[in-house]
Amino acid sequence: MIQAGQTLRIASVNVNGIRAAYKRGMGDWLAARDVDILCLQEVRAPDAVVHELLGTDWHILHAEAEAKGRAGVAIASRVAPTATRSHIGDEYFLSSGRWVEADFAVEGIDGDKTLTVVSAYVHSGEVDTPKQVDKYRFLDTMTHRLPQLKAERDYALVVGDLNVGHTELDIKNWKGNVKRAGFLPEERAYFDRFFGEEIGWRDVHRSLAGAVSGPYTWWSWRGQAFDNDSGWRIDYQVATPSLANLATAAVVDRAATYDTRFSDHAPLVVDYQF
Repeated sequence: MIQAGQTLRIASVNVNGIRAAYKRGMGDWLAARDVDILCLQEVRAPDAVVHELLGTDWHILHAEAEAKGRAGVAIASRVAPTATRSHIGDEYFLSSGRWVEADFAVEGIDGDKTLTVVSAYVHSGEVDTPKQVDKYRFLDTMTHRLPQLKAERDYALVVGDLNVGHTELDIKNWKGNVKRAGFLPEERAYFDRFFGEEIGWRDVHRSLAGAVSGPYTWWSWRGQAFDNDSGWRIDYQVATPSLANLATAAVVDRAATYDTRFSDHAPLVVDYQF
């Protein structure tokens, strides 16, 4: 159970293949970060490998993609979940490895509550291809699931690589990307709904960072994108208002140098004070 008064540290990172990430030093980052709940995307490994790499100190929930070497999401927690689900609500995505939910008991002054944490990986998409059609179908399904979670829980959190930069502050070169998947007006409109009055969730990282460029969470491996901080903020922690109000700090664990990165994404780490 998550205790009243506890600071809960939740980290999310697209590892771009957990085996490759561990070879590049992910284990050292994790050992030093004092994370309570770790959410992973693009795991791209069998369940046995995930358990072997993370070790026995974690309760691990892993939704492996049916297509080998693709997608895959996981939630690893220090405290055992009370219930888990691996389905966003559309049978089309049942074996896609893109959505997994875990419930945790929270001790409260006015009675115990439940925290639901989701690790999500939205399709990257590609304009005028079936990949983009699948991306819109997944975002449509999210517009149904988010209100359900909000109605069921005071505390709910969806984290992960959502593969959309919501505003011009979220992409360094936004003018050059308005016709590319990830910054299309149609995609950004979904996030207007997620964070608007209609659905009413909060972008925790943006709320804490304020109206600044970035802070970015993804940089291409190619060229000088990382060195020039020419990035995208496409990794999120999206919370119900009651949970968002408990967030005290958000940090992007950007590697010191290009050659010390363990993924093309950096972890987004948020502390919540219960």
